[in-house]
Amino acid sequence: MTIQTPLSEYRFDPDAENAGIDAALIAIEVARLLKEDRTDEIRQFLETLELADTAALIEELDEASDLTVMHLLPLHDQAELIGYLRPSSQVSVATRIRKRDLVALMTAMSHDERADLFKQLDEEAQEAILPALSKAEREDLRRLASYEEWTVGSVMTSDYAVVRPEMTSSQAIEALRTQALDAETIYYAFIVGESRELLGVVSLRDILTARPRQRVSEIMDTEPVFVRVTEEQEEAARLIARYDLLALPVLDENDRLVGIVTADDAMDVSEEEVTEDFHKGSIVQPLDMSVAEATIATLYRARIFWLVLLVFGNIFSGAGIAYFEETIAAHLSLLFFLPLLIASGGNAGTQSATLMVRALATGDVRPTDFGRLLARETLIALALGLTMAFAVSVIGVWRGGPEIALVVASAMVTIVLMGALIGMCLPFIFARIDRDPAAASGPLVTSIADVLGVVIYFTIAARLLEL
Repeated sequence: MTIQTPLSEYRFDPDAENAGIDAALIAIEVARLLKEDRTDEIRQFLETLELADTAALIEELDEASDLTVMHLLPLHDQAELIGYLRPSSQVSVATRIRKRDLVALMTAMSHDERADLFKQLDEEAQEAILPALSKAEREDLRRLASYEEWTVGSVMTSDYAVVRPEMTSSQAIEALRTQALDAETIYYAFIVGESRELLGVVSLRDILTARPRQRVSEIMDTEPVFVRVTEEQEEAARLIARYDLLALPVLDENDRLVGIVTADDAMDVSEEEVTEDFHKGSIVQPLDMSVAEATIATLYRARIFWLVLLVFGNIFSGAGIAYFEETIAAHLSLLFFLPLLIASGGNAGTQSATLMVRALATGDVRPTDFGRLLARETLIALALGLTMAFAVSVIGVWRGGPEIALVVASAMVTIVLMGALIGMCLPFIFARIDRDPAAASGPLVTSIADVLGVVIYFTIAARLLEL
């Protein structure tokens, strides 16, 4: 069905439930206008959009239209737009446009996003692009693309503003004015020596409020917070959040300034880290693409290993039940409470694991706090277990009499205590052996709690009911 609604009546509303549907509808209208060669109307509409919304529109268009619409934008807008596209869409655009246009686009891109796009291209495309770049751009691109994905170097940019310590505040303002178009941010300016060693940092606010003839060396911070280029990128995000920074200087092993990490890049890192923790917490292998783009085979491989492993782990639960066959046969009412008790232990363990994984990730607690937290968790788990035991004992009396109620209540206290302590200890154990605490997942905790819960429940039943 052809849509005749004028483009001017469309608006992107990121808070609306149908924001994605709007993008699809606009794409249909844009495709119709392209067929009618009414590109001026499309260009005027694009001028009213934020680039992030334009990227959403580009994602909805087919390959016959997306490049046409993208080329309606000025080059600097195209360069910024690329950063809002999904990685697969970036590669698709880069492999379909002419080499000359790709070189111009990458030259206009920010240094860090240019390096990210370069790393996604195949070797043949990379070799075709490099000779067309200037020597300085080529060296900068190779350097940024050489860092491992998990390091600070992989998310930093070399687009930073520099001023000299002997400059007056007035001269510094002029220097920042000339660098404003190319720098990632001018809210922080960095002072470097002859060998690019970091001497200090000064904020734009301090420069503007300083006396006109006051030198930068008098107002700069000579002991700025910094991060090493080879450290994990999560460390940069942590420092930016802790000290409320707009940009964090990155130094190499010789204390030379090699780049900065900005607050928006830190937000991306934090989002990736949270997503990775969610995946690990659900025993899903981390994905290097979005779920929407992932193939069936990719999602299958990401999930199957741990599921099969836990299947074999849960065999021990069945073995435990088989071992206490005689006790169960003599008191069939015990089976009524088995799912309830096992689920309680798993739930308590998952709660504890979630709290500890997050606390370790945010630095709220450290591995050295283990002893204090273990004592506290023991008291909390006992209180939880006793409360749950009191509630379930009423049902125990109704289903099997006082003896069954005593067994169920005793098992509840023990299983909840055991589950909570397992959930609390596993993240610390993983951290101690240099593994991500997030790997101490809910399913892993639940599987361990299930096996031990079965053994604990029927052991208590066998002992108490044989008295």
